Amino acid sequence: MITLFCIRPTGFNVGNDAIFLGVRHLLREAFGGFVNIVQIPATKDHTAGWAGLLPKSLHEINLYAHGVIVGGGNLYENGQLDVDVNALRALRPPLMLLSLSHGRIYDHRHELVPRTDSMPDSAISALNGHAAISTARDDATFAHLQGLGLQNTLLGGCPSMLVRELTLPALPSPKTGTLLSVRHPHLMSIPLHHQARVHDAVLNIMRSLEADGFGPVRILCHDTRDVAFASSLGDVDYILADDIYSHLELLRNAPLVVSFRLHAFLPCVSFGTPAINISYDERSLSLVRTIGLEEWDIDFVRSRDVVAEVRDRCARLVDLRALREATQPRWRELEGVMRDAMASFAGLVKAYAAEGPPA
Repeated sequence: MITLFCIRPTGFNVGNDAIFLGVRHLLREAFGGFVNIVQIPATKDHTAGWAGLLPKSLHEINLYAHGVIVGGGNLYENGQLDVDVNALRALRPPLMLLSLSHGRIYDHRHELVPRTDSMPDSAISALNGHAAISTARDDATFAHLQGLGLQNTLLGGCPSMLVRELTLPALPSPKTGTLLSVRHPHLMSIPLHHQARVHDAVLNIMRSLEADGFGPVRILCHDTRDVAFASSLGDVDYILADDIYSHLELLRNAPLVVSFRLHAFLPCVSFGTPAINISYDERSLSLVRTIGLEEWDIDFVRSRDVVAEVRDRCARLVDLRALREATQPRWRELEGVMRDAMASFAGLVKAYAAEGPPA
């Protein structure tokens, strides 16, 4: 039986679980069935035990793993992967970097600038230098890796694009109405005066949706920390799914989703649920562009009137269906890269496993 370590973001955000379901789907396809997956938090902030690519976890990987996957997620971007570059040199099983992203944020001049907590380029280079396979999630990340001289990485999209292929548990399908997927403004890496805009923007979007016949509107929280923000909006209903399957079921059955959360928008596009994305950093802008839906995206920071842009998209939902159909070749290409990369990884893992139990 193959045993793999998957080092991935954990914590509060349910979007990370949507990504992991896609990763597991790819693994089971590539290995032809069940494999052991040992999930390890990418950073010690979320555990008292093993974490990231640190000496303790790398020691355990060398003892009994046949391969290790890092990702998917924003792990280049926000300091959420602990790496000991020296210990990494001792890693023996094949390493795959899957769907990692690196994005910039807006400064007060509305220019995209590096985050202060992004992974150092030297660590990114060391990771890719040791990896047998590396896929970037979006075109901005791909360009950054190419700029570092890393020529072996591939542009592969996000595993959450595959959620339509998952067999989801049979769950009640609540008639929630339109969902407005939010993030607590204090968790948004945007200038403070734009953080202050979020409260009124969310309320005005809700009012405009209901006035245009898209009500009732409920807030969708991805993170327990979003509940405080939802509660601050006054007399509005909010929903916090208690597991990833319920979360995906909500997105699949909603008549419309307007989202500040990339991992509400991507599953919706995968399912065919009408959806409108509101980006506020390069991480989101780049991935929406990579999947071919740039013209449908709304840039919260640079938009002169977010509410008007949401109303415009709502009036043109038929255009989204046409856009989604037009982007299918692009989606198939990205999904093909992920599948081919995973198949190559499976071959390396099986060859390593055939050498005998790890010493």
